[in-house]
Amino acid sequence: MTKPVAIVTRKWPKENEDRLKELFDVTLNESDKPFTADELKSALQNCDVLMPTVTDKITADILSVENRRAKMIGNFGVGFNHIDIAKAKELGIIVSNTPSVLTDCTADIAMSLLLMAARRVGEGERELRAENWTGWRPTHLLGTKVTGKKLGIIGFGRIGQAVAKRAHFGFDMDILYWDPYDIPSDVTKKFSATKLDTIEDICEESDFVSINCPATKETLHLMNEERFKLMKKTAFVINTARGDIIDEKALVQALVNKEIAGAGLDVFETEPNLPNELKTMENVVSFPHLGSATIETRLAMGNTAIENTLAFFAGTDLPNKVV
Repeated sequence: MTKPVAIVTRKWPKENEDRLKELFDVTLNESDKPFTADELKSALQNCDVLMPTVTDKITADILSVENRRAKMIGNFGVGFNHIDIAKAKELGIIVSNTPSVLTDCTADIAMSLLLMAARRVGEGERELRAENWTGWRPTHLLGTKVTGKKLGIIGFGRIGQAVAKRAHFGFDMDILYWDPYDIPSDVTKKFSATKLDTIEDICEESDFVSINCPATKETLHLMNEERFKLMKKTAFVINTARGDIIDEKALVQALVNKEIAGAGLDVFETEPNLPNELKTMENVVSFPHLGSATIETRLAMGNTAIENTLAFFAGTDLPNKVV
């Protein structure tokens, strides 16, 4: 039986790639160099399924390439804002993603950012590594207490709830949340979570604001100049969702003007590039998109992408169909 032809745009964990070789006529990206737009177009013309990641900007123009062969895009990742979903739907291209498997590790990173920003851990490590630490003293690197504070979560889905679990049970934090959808009461009761009517309410009442919503046209620059001005001067914003949910220029301005106390960021608008201020400000903790970066999670993401693809070619329901 002829195997489906697959093209993978970035290097995957070895175990995943070995499985791909068994199941598909696959072309792997041994160099791990991101595809250009022309290379993505060529891939769509020469495979049955394209298996991209967040680094691949799959625009309407790319999807509309003449003589397209690919009928499916099996995305390696839960987010799919890098794919023009509307155009894919119009063209009848099936798109899948890999949710659920990265929930816990992304929530761990959110709490890591929150703790590091609040307790000035990055500053302390840099001082120590530079051999500038002169010893303990009562006023040295005083940070913000986390235990018992109010955590406002924007987007109370799987990851938002996982963040709430860690914050509430681990640090006795009061959980506030906003979500456009109704969350079952048995879920909110687990964390004694209180739903607020608006994002503005979250900004005004929270000591920490954690962004855990998907990136869509509606959430583009959801955190903007007006909303930063509503936050407490002692508050922190944490983002492990997608970079363009925050207006980075507005964030920099809010930090410069001391309208908020700090930020913890794992994602950026134009990765891998980010404003110089977010790399140099002492009250900003920046990670290079580490949310799902554990061996266990990345293997699970690869296997989920493979299972979606196998289901497509078997003519059965996809476990994780986007469109």
